[in-house]
Amino acid sequence: MKIFDPTPMKNRILNGIPLLFLTIVFSSLSAFSQQIPDTTFTFQNRHPAYQPGRGPIIFIDQAHNNFHTKEGGFSPFSKLLELDGYRVSGLTKPVKDSDILTNCKILVIANALNKANVDHWILPTPSAFSKEEIRVIRRWVKNGGCLLLIADHMPFAGAASELGKAFGYEYINGFAMNDKRAWPPSVFLLKDNTLRASPVTTGRKNSEKIDSIATFTGSAFRAPKKSMPVLSFPSDYKALQPDTAWSFGDKTPKQSIGGLSQGSILKFGNGRVAVFGEAAMFTAQLVNGNFKVGINSEAAPQNAQFVLNLIHWLDGLE
Repeated sequence: MKIFDPTPMKNRILNGIPLLFLTIVFSSLSAFSQQIPDTTFTFQNRHPAYQPGRGPIIFIDQAHNNFHTKEGGFSPFSKLLELDGYRVSGLTKPVKDSDILTNCKILVIANALNKANVDHWILPTPSAFSKEEIRVIRRWVKNGGCLLLIADHMPFAGAASELGKAFGYEYINGFAMNDKRAWPPSVFLLKDNTLRASPVTTGRKNSEKIDSIATFTGSAFRAPKKSMPVLSFPSDYKALQPDTAWSFGDKTPKQSIGGLSQGSILKFGNGRVAVFGEAAMFTAQLVNGNFKVGINSEAAPQNAQFVLNLIHWLDGLE
């Protein structure tokens, strides 16, 4: 694994934290409000999985105060999948009845929040999902549904914790950072086994093979033994666990996350689950006007294909 180092900022350090990091995300919670989808992002898909509009239906959850929705932060993600032939819709109702998912092949949940944390990124971070919803989603997956669960850094990891546990995953409600707290992206590499070989890295054709993936902060989690790791942290990574998002100090609790996951896939009953601890890696965003974060980043040239490979695995197309 390596940390992408923007050359112009290479030697500009303040208290061990690059000024670029401070400028973009550290100064206040308003960083998220300054993020907008990069609608100019394009990806040349040489081998679409389906003819336009003929693929399975994918629902993107937007019933749980989600930061990322189909028409919002995940619009580049939606466009990428639609160009692959999938039919993508926003899901505005809580999943309290499996009938809601009758025609859905893949349910995507990204950065859900309990209403208590929408404007207050502080502890506690209660579940974004009711026990009833968790039971319904778990049963739906077991019977053949496919779930992509994405929960970024605190408070999102805390909000997804109970849903993750239903499939054997344990989110750590913090910020995944290396010892230097350098501005991401972190680049996971096949050659050093931080990016683990799997159907997601192999793809369906040689042209779809992946050997590096970039992520942008996010969270870590413990994966169940039966799962297949995709992204694994090296030994110098810690989970910083502040009581207020982006507020770090000498007494901020932290723990080693070396060997833990930021991405994992699992066959669950007749269905499939993919769990990730970072959301920007799936979409394209502009921060503070023109700084690219996500699949549009120069540090993430293979992320878009990775997203398609992951969706194809969930769809059973490997």
